Amino acid sequence: MTLAESWQNKNYPVPLMRDDFTRRGILRGAAALCAGRLAQAQEPTVFSTEVKVVNVLATVRNKTGTVIGSLGQDDFALSEDGRPQTIRYFSRETDLPLTLGLMVDTSASQRRVLDAERGASLRFLDHVFREGKDHVFIMQFDSSVQLKQPLTASIKQLDDAMAYVDTETEKQLRRQGGGGTLLYDAVAKASDDVMKKLTGRKALIVLSDGVDFGSYGSLKDAVEAAERAGTLVYSILYSDPSAYGIFGGGGDGKRVLQKMSEDSGGSFFEVSKKQSVEQIFDILEEELRNQYNVGYVSDRPVTVSGFRGIQLTAKQKGLTVQARRQYWAQR
Repeated sequence: MTLAESWQNKNYPVPLMRDDFTRRGILRGAAALCAGRLAQAQEPTVFSTEVKVVNVLATVRNKTGTVIGSLGQDDFALSEDGRPQTIRYFSRETDLPLTLGLMVDTSASQRRVLDAERGASLRFLDHVFREGKDHVFIMQFDSSVQLKQPLTASIKQLDDAMAYVDTETEKQLRRQGGGGTLLYDAVAKASDDVMKKLTGRKALIVLSDGVDFGSYGSLKDAVEAAERAGTLVYSILYSDPSAYGIFGGGGDGKRVLQKMSEDSGGSFFEVSKKQSVEQIFDILEEELRNQYNVGYVSDRPVTVSGFRGIQLTAKQKGLTVQARRQYWAQR
């Protein structure tokens, strides 16, 4: 039997030419065969990169306001723009890393309550923040928006930075011809410049009286920036009634903060004689540690970028689901 006949008897899939019997030819054939098998094995991963998963973070409460953290995937119903969707991914987010942005209103109207805000913020971080696992940044806003502490996993850096969060001096106010409160711009900047680049659980905590004065953007711009970044907004209304003098003011602040929180999927709180800022942070801590993460793939491919509505509900009567109302579908 010739050498060619012996190769044919072994049923090699590729016909052999004369130069195939050289060492170079054999190596070429083996390399081509391996490459073909490798490409075939990698085909499923190509498909997976095209799948766009929409994640929805949710908090569930009963009629008394108690946080419910024991539900399962089958306890929820989900739809997009009125069309039922299949929940493909589900988990209880009790221990996953958390990225927080602490947004502090340092305008003149907050001067008398700022010490209490700083103290409560530090206490909250001491309880919630897990060094080396969670990340937090601190941003203050008045007539300008300032990042006082970039994202960090160090509690010491956060403590040090909080000491420099302060209102504008009289000299600064005179030099710039008055103050301002760039609330909308601050939320948009935090969402676009920081949160949009990150994945996972993300939330902004806004301490303010809700009054905006001087922002280039609108309330709608701020809310949509948070929604595009997939970021929850937890707002805490802390106002000083005497800050606006005999003419009053700040009456619209509550509506503004409620809008930010409800549309993004966060919660709204108001400091009062019945509920201190410290108690509010305790409630917020419980929420952040008892969230559900619901994921789905839309039944409608994205042909044009735009917002799509989300409706997440609990099947059990008497339960209220707190989650974002829309997401940005990117083409």
